[in-house]
Formats: sequence, structure tokens, C-alpha cells
Amino acid sequence: MQCVVSLGPQSWSDSWRGQGALVPQRCQPPGSATRFEALTHKVWPANSVLVSVARPLRYLPSKCLVEITGRAVQGRLLLRPSPRFNEVFIGVLGRAQRRFDMVICGVVCLSSHYHLIAAPESPAQLAGFMAYFAGNLAREVGRLHDWKEKVWGRRYRAIPISDEPAAQIGRLRYLLENGIKEGLVEHPRDWPGVHSIDALTQGVPLEGIWVNRTAEYTARRRRRPIEPAGAVEHEAVSFASLPCWAHLEVREQRRQVADLVDEVVTASQQDRAARNVLGSEAILRQAPHERPAHTERSPAPAVHAASRSIRIAMKLAYRDFLAAFRLAAGRLKAGLWPVVFPPGAFPPRLPSVAWAPS
Repeated sequence: MQCVVSLGPQSWSDSWRGQGALVPQRCQPPGSATRFEALTHKVWPANSVLVSVARPLRYLPSKCLVEITGRAVQGRLLLRPSPRFNEVFIGVLGRAQRRFDMVICGVVCLSSHYHLIAAPESPAQLAGFMAYFAGNLAREVGRLHDWKEKVWGRRYRAIPISDEPAAQIGRLRYLLENGIKEGLVEHPRDWPGVHSIDALTQGVPLEGIWVNRTAEYTARRRRRPIEPAGAVEHEAVSFASLPCWAHLEVREQRRQVADLVDEVVTASQQDRAARNVLGSEAILRQAPHERPAHTERSPAPAVHAASRSIRIAMKLAYRDFLAAFRLAAGRLKAGLWPVVFPPGAFPPRLPSVAWAPS
């Protein structure tokens, strides 16, 4: 079902208008409209914004903070904490961060999914970082748990976060709530898996290992097997503060995070009342191949914003981006040139070339 919201003429999309992007004015099709362009005009009438789509295009406003979520296939517990998995997860994340120079503000990995708060410089940087991180982590998970099928249920979801301090702090708070709001542990520090709480509040480094599979493969090819420890390289994940706290001293930044943790723990104790938590020992005993009988899933928001006006403006920016992308993709499919995609877009691959008639 599609939902539209009445909107005025102003939008965040003005920031990338005029950069050579093909942006239809209020989605009006040109005089020689194709069937595709006419459909676009029918879906998005003037002064409206589409706020619900089946699978959003990868879209990133300029240098915007994002919340990244990746989920294991069928909600299985393939990311279940263990000493080996924890150090491998951190090592892969640290190698990906160093390779792509990604700014990370927080991370937590539960048994079936993970959350990252990051500040990519461009969509290409984010795509390369996530392809490297998710791909290598999936291969390590398969080796660790003898899992031959795919690891991720679908592509990661990166949701833009507005520049509002309340929005950024709210998403960090949500990250800190993971493990507590589900009734798994009483405090974020009790979570036996990967969590950035100590790094954000005390400056404790988050260190892991990267297993050089290329070195192992080369050694096997040359029939000179190496010891497992010989292919291990140490990696660390570094964390930056939220942009809204960048002007604060490091000590004050850590105090702000500690205050958030106290708020989260107090609120969870009041909500939980007399119910007991699962506990770290029970979490570590869970079978990685296990599939939960029931998983609570809710639709992911299109954007994270604290105020309604900014939320609608960000949705309008995405609507214009999507309209420009679809218009360009329709022209590309129809063979109409020139074709210009909006900045930050990933154009579809060209179709195969047919054989010439004999």
C-alpha cells in the first residue's frame, strides 16, 4: 500500500538540484512522455511524497549519518556471541574500516542482527565498505558454524539520520538499548557479544583478529601449510563521536554516553518489572542454526528525524531522487539519450546485446 503526505514546495532535494542531475519538476512528464514517465506522474501527483516503498533505492544525502542494520537469514542465530566469533567480527569490521576509511560512531551485534552508526563520505564508500564487511563476515560465519547457505536475509539497510541532535542521540540510545529491550540482559555491559559501550564510555579499544585467507590458500597451493596463528593479523575498530557532540571534549562526550546508558538501564528496569532476563549464560548456549519460532518485525522507517518537518523534507528529497532515477532508468531502457542519473545513484546494468539477424 502506498501512502502520500501533503507537502509544500521546499525540500532538502534543493541541495543536489542543479548538479547535473535529471530532476523532473514536480514529477511532470515531458511532452513526449513514455509509458514509464506517465506511470511516474500517476504515482506521484504534485505536492505529495511517497513514504512507503517495497525496497528503497540506495540513497544517501551528502555526508549524512546513517544507521546500518544487517539481519541473518530467517532470523537464525548465526551471529550468536562466542569468544571466537566476537574477535572475528571485530577484526573484519576493523579491516573494513581501515580499508575504506569509514567513520563509525557505534556498533552492537546481537545473535540474529547487528547495528552500526556510521558517517560515510559518499554512497560509493558506503557500498564498498558494506560489501567488504558483510561478504567477509558471512564467509567467516559459514566456516565457524558449518553453515553452507547464505548468511544474510537480504541486503543491509542504511537509514539516513538528520542533523538534529535529538535524532542522532536517539539513534545512539536505541543502539545502547539492544539486548536490554529484548529482555536478554540487564545492562549493556552484560551482553556477551560485540558492543561498543566500553569504547564509548571509557575509551577501551575494541580489538579483534583478521584471518588472512589469501595467505592460507597460497600456502596450501605451494604445499607449505602454515600454522593457524601465522595467518592471523590483529585489527581494531576506532570510534568517533556523534557529529552533534564533536565540539565537546572527549571526557564530556564519554559522560554524555554514560548518562544515556543510565537512562536506558533505569527505563528498562521500570518496564521489565518483575520479569527475569535470559542471561548471558543462556545466550551462549543457544544453537547458531536455531530459528526462532516467532520474530517481531516492524517496517523500517524511511528516515530518522526528530521533528515532523525535517522528516517530511527528507522524504521529499528521497522522492525526488527516486523520480529522477526512475526517469533516467526508463530512458536508458528505451534507448533515449542522453541519460543522466542523480548524484549518488547506482545506475542499473545495461541489458545484453542481441545477436544480429542472419
